[in-house]
Amino acid sequence: MGGGGRGGFRAAFFIYGFVGLENMGFVANMVSLVLYFSYKMHFDLSTAANTFTNLMGSTYLLSFAGGFVADTYFNRFATSAAFAAVEVLALSMMTIQAKTNALLPKPCGKPSCVEGGVAVFFYASLCLMALGAGGVRGSVPALGADQFDPKEPKGAKALASYFNWLLLSSVTGASLGVTLIVWVATNKNNQNWWKGFLITAAASFVGLIFLMLGKIFYRIHVPRDSPLLRVLQVIVAAIKNRGLQIPESPSELYNEKVSGSKMVHTEEFRWLDKAAIVQTNTELPPWKVYTVTQVEEVKILARMLPIIGSTIILNTCMAQLQTFSVQQGYRMDTHLGSFQIPSASIPVIPLLFMVILIPIYDRLLVPALRNFTKHPSGITQLQRIGIGLALSVVSMAIAAVIEVKRRNHSLINPLKPISLFWLAFQYGVFGIADMFTLVGSLEFFYREAPEGMKSLSTSFTYISLSFGYFLSSVFVDVINSATSRSSHGRRGWLSGQDLDHNKLDLFYWFLAVLSALNFFSYLFWANRYKYKNTQEEAATTAAAAGSSNGGGIQSGVVRD
Repeated sequence: MGGGGRGGFRAAFFIYGFVGLENMGFVANMVSLVLYFSYKMHFDLSTAANTFTNLMGSTYLLSFAGGFVADTYFNRFATSAAFAAVEVLALSMMTIQAKTNALLPKPCGKPSCVEGGVAVFFYASLCLMALGAGGVRGSVPALGADQFDPKEPKGAKALASYFNWLLLSSVTGASLGVTLIVWVATNKNNQNWWKGFLITAAASFVGLIFLMLGKIFYRIHVPRDSPLLRVLQVIVAAIKNRGLQIPESPSELYNEKVSGSKMVHTEEFRWLDKAAIVQTNTELPPWKVYTVTQVEEVKILARMLPIIGSTIILNTCMAQLQTFSVQQGYRMDTHLGSFQIPSASIPVIPLLFMVILIPIYDRLLVPALRNFTKHPSGITQLQRIGIGLALSVVSMAIAAVIEVKRRNHSLINPLKPISLFWLAFQYGVFGIADMFTLVGSLEFFYREAPEGMKSLSTSFTYISLSFGYFLSSVFVDVINSATSRSSHGRRGWLSGQDLDHNKLDLFYWFLAVLSALNFFSYLFWANRYKYKNTQEEAATTAAAAGSSNGGGIQSGVVRD
């Protein structure tokens, strides 16, 4: 770790600056690329939506690569800077393609008109974009969180605030992106996309410089052994020792302290305890015996899996707001007085809500809740995630109702569509849902992660996003296929370019019902979850809270 005087909010300030500038371009692309694919690359509606969701899915999946590299080979600062440079290169390539007519396809009337050298350049830039942006998301949040010590009371409170302000810097940059950059890119009948990409490339480059300027202030952790190797070692050892009897007392298990904190034994996943059994008069061969602490690290990851899985459906819903909802907005009245608003800029409404609400939440609501719950974050991370999941159900239901209103009005009077601002309801509710779920997930996975897996663990938030986007593509294809076979006109719910003759509202209702079922599943797993505990923290908690043993989504006692 870095020397004295490093870390804290002074160091985090450079992280906030980088995240704001990088996210300005990233979110601008998130909300507008589906239009670029449709009107510049000439994909049809479902191909454009699936290309976009596959790109986003790949981006967030590659956050795992960023987290793995940061925890294993390079430190988190070096990893963040390297992937940020790759992202700048990708945005530069996208600028060149959007500006050069020879690198753009001609309309062909097929689902995709991209082929040959144009396709190579196009998909190469998208792959680099996914790698760079994904790697950044797998390493930067943990780099900032490293600047605070959650084992100290002040550090625990500061860490909770850090994630709130990280989201604030992200949405502030995003607000500029979905207004200024999207307006520039979509202005003049979609002829200025290269200018939008140029601005995003320049902003990401300035953000990279800002990140590097903070190096002298950062606490930089030296990578440990491969976290995946440590997990694999325990699983293999447990399998090798499957014939051994688990001791009745956990004190008989091997638990020599080698580095870091010694973790308290738990009763879940007892078959893994066989990796910590030492046979009488034997040595401690590799891949056969490991400490209780290392076994407990694997148990933590196993307990996290249902929580990760429970957020996937929410992220599938988010994908619709960046694809089909943008297409909805393109067919609505986009005027505010004499000014025409790009349909892709409508997400600025929830972003502005979040810009206002995050400081209020962090400075007013959290201290008030903290006095009541005694939790450094006001409420537990799992409670925050649960609130977000519940709101996502409401958002999809609103989206379905608004789509019926838009379609019916358009069929009756296509020359006078309803206002774009009707979409503000679904975007606003989902924006608040995202505020609770994203920050709750990042803080939860960072706090709960074993010491050598902080980056890898925070990447779980983005892996869930990845699966959500990929699942969106699957849903679109499967529902289109199933409904086209069952309908008289052989037309699926989401087929073709004309939303007025599609059944997008039914797709939204499908997601609303699925989200409700997912929420109840989450309640089950969150209430069963037991927070991580070390022997040092257990002693502190016992002295401060007596016999308190709250856990899961109902817990108000900090045990991590």
